[in-house]
Amino acid sequence: MKKGRLEAFSDGVLAIVLTIMVLELKVPDGESLYALKSLLPVFVSYILSFVYIGIYWNNHHHLLSTVNEVSGNILWANLHLLFWLSIVPFVTGWMGKNHFAKEPVAVYGFILLMCAVAYWILQKTIIGSQGKESLLQKALGNDFKGKISPLLYLIAIPSAFLSPWISGGIYVAIAMIWLIPDKRIERTVKKEL
Repeated sequence: MKKGRLEAFSDGVLAIVLTIMVLELKVPDGESLYALKSLLPVFVSYILSFVYIGIYWNNHHHLLSTVNEVSGNILWANLHLLFWLSIVPFVTGWMGKNHFAKEPVAVYGFILLMCAVAYWILQKTIIGSQGKESLLQKALGNDFKGKISPLLYLIAIPSAFLSPWISGGIYVAIAMIWLIPDKRIERTVKKEL
């Protein structure tokens, strides 16, 4: 299978994920700006999750730029990633509606951890299909960001029971790490062309 179908399907799923999240933003009763105050936790959780989905969408695009043909294993690994990403709207809504309570914040972190693990599995599956000298393997190098993120999630999840704000700060820090444009794959692809 050519990668175009996989990219189109993944883009469609991520577009639906973003749509579901925005539908959680309910119009408040009242016409003053004060009426928006009760929506602040929901809006903040939406912004954080929107950024995360955007990061995954962007990185998924770069990841697939190293692939010409897609195997069945890559399809399943990609579906695994999309499964975890599709749960993000649920935990986003739960966390926001409960004003960043301990358990929802911890579960949010668990889902983010599983998204990271699923992305790692997709990377390894692509590398496995292309061999150790694959374009993706060359581009990733030691993959510091890919290694540090799961460790930070593993710290953030239990930290939610001490203070949800510590966990939230860690989730924001991880997002900031990934917001910095990662040019490894783009550079490697350009060199190989």
